Amino acid sequence: MQGQAPTPDGQVADAVKDNWVDRWAPAATRPYLRLSRADRPIGTWLLLIPCWWGLALAILHNGQPWLEDAWIALGCAIGAFLMRGAGCTWNDITDRDFDGSVARTASRPIPSGQVSVKGAVIWMCMQALIAFGILLTFNITAIGLGILSLLPVAIYPFAKRFTWWPQIFLGLAFNWGALLAWAAHTGSLHPAPVVLYLAGIVWTLFYDTIYALQDAEDDALIGIKSTARLFGENSPTWLRRFLVGTLVLLATAIVLALMPDANPLVLVIALAGPWAMGFHMTWQLRRLDMDDHQRLLHLFRSNRDAGLIPLAFLCVAILM
Repeated sequence: MQGQAPTPDGQVADAVKDNWVDRWAPAATRPYLRLSRADRPIGTWLLLIPCWWGLALAILHNGQPWLEDAWIALGCAIGAFLMRGAGCTWNDITDRDFDGSVARTASRPIPSGQVSVKGAVIWMCMQALIAFGILLTFNITAIGLGILSLLPVAIYPFAKRFTWWPQIFLGLAFNWGALLAWAAHTGSLHPAPVVLYLAGIVWTLFYDTIYALQDAEDDALIGIKSTARLFGENSPTWLRRFLVGTLVLLATAIVLALMPDANPLVLVIALAGPWAMGFHMTWQLRRLDMDDHQRLLHLFRSNRDAGLIPLAFLCVAILM
């Protein structure tokens, strides 16, 4: 499918309606904020939520919140915004020749001519350096993990060119915060955050397959691989598998973090989170229509709420 021309005011085709960038940001900054997907905040949420999962689970594991946890939570939020922006900028730099051929992405700042490649590189480095400054406020284990996270971030944009499972590489990058935030609180790693990390990866396979279904036709024309193309009409079956895998791994991570001395009430409340998340993901599957692109985008964005559900239960468990 031939790419769509950008709108006269430079808005991106799949941006959130009446978003703050298009309404309030100074005109000169809008192309760069669009490059960072600031007009589409769902990606920041999906990067941040595993961080908060990891922090909440670490607090439950230790049995007490610390004052510095407030900064870890805030630092993760700012860092997620910045690193999501840097990662999206890197993605658009590497995909600039593909994006102009896909209807949904042709209006992005680089293919539409709003930002030069040189300008995008400078913008990416600025965001990454600020995020690195925040990372340096954490302990040495978290700093090391933060630096290591650059590897899956760097690889992801190329994954769809050599594997049918690029969503795994996205999951590796997007859920790294589960490990980092746990380490920022405890100073070390444990089986619980590793299993939590795996749960996040399977969740990413769920939501990003839904997202990729929007582009399946265009991706086939230009030779881009994805799980949506791989699964085809069997996508709902695979999504159900990812749903179950997410819940089982998330529940396992909670048990590993709380056992063997868990308060039974705390354990029950914490484990209610994955089940409640499962109801939301089931609702998504019931609403799934692979031919309705607007619905697919809506369902993809609803995963912010899906991910916040178990976090809410973990927070209640912390207060018990």
